[in-house]
Amino acid sequence: MTTLSGVNQEHVDAVASGEPAWLAESRKQALAKFLSLPSEVSPLYSKYSDANRIKPEGVHLAILQTKHEVGSDLAKRLEELEKETGILQVGAETSRVFVKDDDAKKGVIVSGIREAITKNADLVRAHVEANPLDFGEDKYLALEAAAFQSGVFVYIPRNVVVEEPIRLITSLAEDGTSLVSRNILVAEENSKATVVQELYAPGAGSGTQQGYFELIETSIKPNAHLEAVTLQAMGADTVCVSNRKAFVERDAKMSWYSGLFGSLLSRYRTDSIMKGSGATAEDIEIVFGIGSQSFDITSNLIHNGQYSRGRVQVKSVLKDTSKSLFKGMIKIGKGGKGTESYLSGHAILLDRGAKSDCVPGLEILTNEVRATHSASVAQMDEGQIFYLMTRGLSREGAKREIVSGFLEPLSRKMGPTIRAWVNYLIENKWQGNTLMLKTDEAMEQILEVEKSRYRETQDIFEKHYKYR
Repeated sequence: MTTLSGVNQEHVDAVASGEPAWLAESRKQALAKFLSLPSEVSPLYSKYSDANRIKPEGVHLAILQTKHEVGSDLAKRLEELEKETGILQVGAETSRVFVKDDDAKKGVIVSGIREAITKNADLVRAHVEANPLDFGEDKYLALEAAAFQSGVFVYIPRNVVVEEPIRLITSLAEDGTSLVSRNILVAEENSKATVVQELYAPGAGSGTQQGYFELIETSIKPNAHLEAVTLQAMGADTVCVSNRKAFVERDAKMSWYSGLFGSLLSRYRTDSIMKGSGATAEDIEIVFGIGSQSFDITSNLIHNGQYSRGRVQVKSVLKDTSKSLFKGMIKIGKGGKGTESYLSGHAILLDRGAKSDCVPGLEILTNEVRATHSASVAQMDEGQIFYLMTRGLSREGAKREIVSGFLEPLSRKMGPTIRAWVNYLIENKWQGNTLMLKTDEAMEQILEVEKSRYRETQDIFEKHYKYR
C-alpha cells in the first residue's frame, strides 16, 4: 500500500503487473505528467481552486485487489441489480457482474477493465489508440491513466439498442482505502444505450482521507446515442475527482446527466469532443451543496466537425458555507463551420455564507457559427419566500419550492426515471438522511409523480395544434 504522495513507477508497475506492453508504456507516459504537473494547470482558474482540500499524504492506495464485504445497504442494491445488466465494484474488486440473457445474445459486454484488457484486448486497444489523451491537460487525468487499479468496460455492438439502463455501482471500501479507476464505454455505429453510474463511500477513519479518482472515456460511433448518468452520493468527508472524455463521431450524440450531492470536494471535468459532422453533445448537471462542501465543475465543448451541436447547463443550489465553481469553454475549430453551441452556469444561494463563481469562455476559429454563454449567481429572493409563506408554507417549505422551480427546467430534460432518482437524493439530503438509492415507499411515490407528469407533458404536445 502507498499514499497518493508516494505514487511512483514502482507502484504503477505493481498495479499494472501482467498487462500488455502498449498499456504499460501509456501508464509510464501518464505518470511522468502526473509527477510534474501542479494540482491546477490553468493559471486562470488557480485562484478559485479548492484542490488543496486533497491531502495526498492521507489518501491510501492498495496495490492488490482485496475482497471486501458487501455492506447491508449495498446488499439491497445488489438484489435489484441481479435483475438487470450491470456491475458492482467494492474498492478495487469487481464483486458482481450481471448481463441479462437478451443483452448477452446481442453481444453486449459489461466487465471489469482488467478482465477486458485480457479477454477483449483488441476492442480496448482500438479505442485507446483512436482517441489519444493529452495527459498534460490535468494532473489527476494523468494519475487516473497511470495508476488505475480497476474500472469498467461497456461495449454496445453495432445496431444494438439496449432498452433498460446498464447499472454501474461503485462503493469505496470500508477499510478507508481510496480508488483510482478507468472506465471505457463504447457505442458502435447505430447503437443506443443508457449507462447509470452510482457512487458511494462509507467514509474513512481518523487521519485518512478517502478519495475516488476516475477517468471515463466514451467512444460514440456514427449515428449512435449514449446517455451516461452519474449520481454521486459519497460520504461528506471524501474527495471525488472525475475526468470525463466523450469522442463523438458523425451524426452521433453523447448525453451526460449528473446529480452531484456528496463529498467534501467534487472535482468534475467533462470534455465533449465532436469529431464528426453533425455530432451532438449535451452536459446537464445538478449540484446540491451543504455544510462546507465544494464543487469544482468544468465542462468544455470542443467542435471539430461541421454542423455540430453542443449544450452545457449546470445549476447549483448551495446552503450553509458550501461553494461551487463552474468553468466552461466553447472551442470551435477551423473545421467547425455551421456549429451551434451554448454554455450556461447558474447558482442559487440559500444562505449568506454560500458562494459561487462562474467563468465561461469562447474560443472560435471559424465563421458562420452560433456560440453563446450565460452565467448568474443570486441569493434566494425574500419576496418569493414571503409570498409562499402567505400561502401557508413554512419558511423551509417555501425555500424547497423555490429550489424545485429553479431546477425544474433542467431536470425536465432527463427522463422520468432519472428525474425521480435525482429528486429522491435531493429530498434525502435536505432531510439529512443517508444518500443511497432505495426502492422504498418514498421512491415509489416520486417515481409515480414523475411518470404521471411525463405522460401529461406528452399529451399536451400531442394535442396542441402547433405540434401536429
